[in-house]
Amino acid sequence: MSGPNPYNGILKKLEASGVSYNYYNLPELGPQYEKLPFSIRVLLESAVRNCDNFEVKKSDVENILNWEKTGKDSSSVEVAFKPARVLLQDLTGVPAVVDFAAMRDAVKTLGGNPDKINPICPSDLVIDHSVQVDFARVDNALQKNEEIEFERNKERFTFLKWGAKAFRNMLIVPPGSGIVHQVNLEYLARVVFTDKLLYPDSVVGTDSHTTMINGLGVVGWGVGGIEAEAVMLGQAISMLIPQVIGYKLVGKLNQYATSTDLVLTITKNLRQLGVVGKFVEFFGPGVVELSIADRATISNMCPEYGATVGFFPVDENSLYYLSQTNRDPAKIDAIRKYLQSVGMLRDYANAAQDPVYSHIVELDLSTVVSCISGPKRPQDRASVTEVKSQFLTALTHRVGFNGYGLKPEAVGAKGSFTFEGHEYTLRHGSVVIAAITSCTNTSNPSVMLGAGLLAKKAVEAGLSVLPYVKTSLSPGSGVVTHYLQESGVVPYLEKLGFSIVGYGCMTCIGNSGPLPETIIEAIEKNELVCCGVLSGNRNFEGRIHPNTRANYLASPLLVVAYAIAGRIDIDFETEPLGKRPDGSDVFLRDIWPLRSEIQEVEKKTVIPAMFRDVYARIENGSNSWRSLNAPDDQLYPWDLTSTYIRKPPFFDGMTRDLPEIKKIKNAKVLLFLGDSVTTDHISPAGSISRKSPAARYLASKGLTPREFNSYGSRRGNDEIMARGTFANIRLVNKFLNHAGPQTIHFPSGEEMDVFDAAERYKSEGVPLIAIVGKDYGSGSSRDWAAKGPLLLGIKAVIAESYERIHRSNLVGMGIVPLQFLEGQSAESLGLTGKENYTINLPSDPRPHQKITVETDNGKSFEVLVRFDTEVDLLYFKHGGILNCMVRRMLS
Repeated sequence: MSGPNPYNGILKKLEASGVSYNYYNLPELGPQYEKLPFSIRVLLESAVRNCDNFEVKKSDVENILNWEKTGKDSSSVEVAFKPARVLLQDLTGVPAVVDFAAMRDAVKTLGGNPDKINPICPSDLVIDHSVQVDFARVDNALQKNEEIEFERNKERFTFLKWGAKAFRNMLIVPPGSGIVHQVNLEYLARVVFTDKLLYPDSVVGTDSHTTMINGLGVVGWGVGGIEAEAVMLGQAISMLIPQVIGYKLVGKLNQYATSTDLVLTITKNLRQLGVVGKFVEFFGPGVVELSIADRATISNMCPEYGATVGFFPVDENSLYYLSQTNRDPAKIDAIRKYLQSVGMLRDYANAAQDPVYSHIVELDLSTVVSCISGPKRPQDRASVTEVKSQFLTALTHRVGFNGYGLKPEAVGAKGSFTFEGHEYTLRHGSVVIAAITSCTNTSNPSVMLGAGLLAKKAVEAGLSVLPYVKTSLSPGSGVVTHYLQESGVVPYLEKLGFSIVGYGCMTCIGNSGPLPETIIEAIEKNELVCCGVLSGNRNFEGRIHPNTRANYLASPLLVVAYAIAGRIDIDFETEPLGKRPDGSDVFLRDIWPLRSEIQEVEKKTVIPAMFRDVYARIENGSNSWRSLNAPDDQLYPWDLTSTYIRKPPFFDGMTRDLPEIKKIKNAKVLLFLGDSVTTDHISPAGSISRKSPAARYLASKGLTPREFNSYGSRRGNDEIMARGTFANIRLVNKFLNHAGPQTIHFPSGEEMDVFDAAERYKSEGVPLIAIVGKDYGSGSSRDWAAKGPLLLGIKAVIAESYERIHRSNLVGMGIVPLQFLEGQSAESLGLTGKENYTINLPSDPRPHQKITVETDNGKSFEVLVRFDTEVDLLYFKHGGILNCMVRRMLS
């Protein structure tokens, strides 16, 4: 199938630090190369290096090289891309490791060597999504939160520790080490792979904020689990050639502005422009003024401004950062020489290097002012001088992204409560959560040290934080703790309640932990709009905490400031934060550290030795991790009683030989859906409803509702996930006259939960299909949006159109994606969904083939089989990508 690489003729040699390397000399491809955006050059190199004329074709290389034509507006030119590595976090990574463990069992069962099953592409998994702020503002909060984390997640962590020992080419970073994207930035990223062959680092990750690594000059973005597993197994993923927006930065940030203020400004700007599905590439002399941490902050929020990547090409500052973070000097030398040779080392001050862009936007850094975003969306930025008036307006504005719909007489509502023996009063705008959290900001020494210096000045001025405000500090890596301690600011942060509570995502992903019952009662009884302030990247309503209806994204410095103020409706220009012991007013401007002041401290305290000390022991983990007794077996010894980790049935009944492709006869329609059914409608997410099939299953295992946990934490158990598929309360099924996760069983006419109906059909030996409208599977790519339907027994989907990646994921799980012909739909064909359907799938299907679907009422119609490539056909013939790779490992 695959053939020799047609581009081996441009292989060249390079010497660096006494080592000889090979590399593909891309400028030889033609004069178009030097006009390409730097991010597109990375895609091009991958296509050239991996070209085999099967997965990655010569036409892919030509289409990328001719980006000026193929990347125009509304491009539908699809190319294959093979990233250099994969990045996982624990919630999304567990299913991948479960699948690999099950693949080993399958290979063993079929007479092969299970030790062959390992990631082919380098893969890293960082455990960072499990720790919560159960304890804050108490002694040993860090230790207590870790203990609870291990109690809740012992099964998952034991399984992952087994994976760390069992799989080659996969690094699993233990809990308590930091946040995945910060660890990626400080330690995992290569920038350039320096094996015998030199090539640019690139990555896909199972987390949307994988884009943070774009700040270091590494192309990377978030994908769904099936795409990630495909790359882990050495396969290419499909993508549309993107437009590239050139974002030109000029000038300098003023002495009072932070990188957080900058990224919130950019987020609002790009949301208004509209960059969904596009690359954003930063250029201009202003980039030189930004540290790599500043750039990473901007790249981190790429999902919030909607782009696929927010890319900063590698420059000398990037290489200095590699040195600062204790990377090997010989490798840095090779990286520099390689990037110079292939025209990928950027000089932002040299306009002659500027490539062609689809569109150019410009921002003068000097215009950026202190700001926050909220109360419900990251793009709703407001300068700190506007926050008070905007919040007060929002209280009575109609319900929406910027309104709460309160009646005027309710604006003055208050609620009293007792906390630690003292009485306090809450009102609209009261801050009850203030968290320095998230890789967005904790990766940046300037804002972390800035928060520490502000805390120092606040304490010295006699200011404090009310004791009921849930303050917390969750650094993105141990390096942060080192430089905060070295700079001497830790005691001042702790004095204001910002003690370290854990190393993980925590409040940013909603793991903010409980608020005191007295506070919750005061909020709920008086229907108060109370606030959370956090240095995170998302603030959607209900995400941070159920009882903080208004949530604001802010720099760590402003998190401290609003915590001291105790309320969001303060105008820092005209209102004091508090008073000194002598009764004089203290304004925010009195304690705000200048940018130059922060940079001076940063130069003294952030040194390579810190990175060496922290990352030299990164794989060791804490005492709790080391004490976990993980199996040493080559095959995982599945615990049949576990409700977290279970061997999936994807390989049950699998044989060495390819299965025969047969017609799908007399199938029933499990679901009859309309347009824009998203992966959120399909894939299990959120808490487990007490009335759901998943809840009934867990109760049958002896668990109480408080032990149900979430679907996210149980992604490694297919019994839970199958029961949670299509369990969204907003699912609209045309069989019903109400929204909800139910359907009708035919011919009985009985209404039941989707899972229960699927089980009934399964017991009757009836195959299932789904009929849907336009854009089926839109939204974020989610592996269980394809795995779940398979486990329900769905053999095929007939849609008016598909979201591109979801169609690919269906094929990857062995489900047939069928499409109504242009201008046709279930409605135009008079289909009710109550019919029996026979799908005349040929024994040897071809890409884009038309076939006939027959119904038991005499109607028949043609559909397009959406196997778009030979690779699609290969996967389907095997029953899915996982089955395909198992059979490959038998040879």
